[in-house]
Amino acid sequence: MADITRVHGLGRLLLRGDAAVMQVAGAAYGVPIPDQACRAEFLPPRAALWLGPDEFLLLMPKPWVEPTMAEIAAALGDLPHAIVDVSQRQQALSVEGADAAALLNAGCPLDLDQAAFPVNTCTRTLLGKAEIVLWRMAPERFQVEAGRSFMRYLHAFLREATLGL
Repeated sequence: MADITRVHGLGRLLLRGDAAVMQVAGAAYGVPIPDQACRAEFLPPRAALWLGPDEFLLLMPKPWVEPTMAEIAAALGDLPHAIVDVSQRQQALSVEGADAAALLNAGCPLDLDQAAFPVNTCTRTLLGKAEIVLWRMAPERFQVEAGRSFMRYLHAFLREATLGL
């Protein structure tokens, strides 16, 4: 049976910019910004998730958000970029256990087999009727990022889906 738990204390920055921005930002952040589509870089407790060709989600402990944002902005200087604190917009669920992929597949159309969706793969997708960012952190552990208004729905959806496993 998969465990579904809320992830607390997580801060989030949304970073946009070109390849030069990503190189400088990654050095300032201490985690390389992924240059491959749908990949995540994870050096606990920080992570950088590829969301699009010029869009990245940076995850870290919530108290680190303001100083990290200031450090990255200072390093980027005049390079054209956008960096926004989205910590209050999103929340996360952890789905972990031997049945985690099967549970998520109750409402996610992606092939979550490890061969198709290996560790440190991330993407925007749907879970039920909610848009999410799905990240495979370990073979049997996923993180689901979504707008905070969808968390109650997603948690209930996953709990109900466990009845079918």
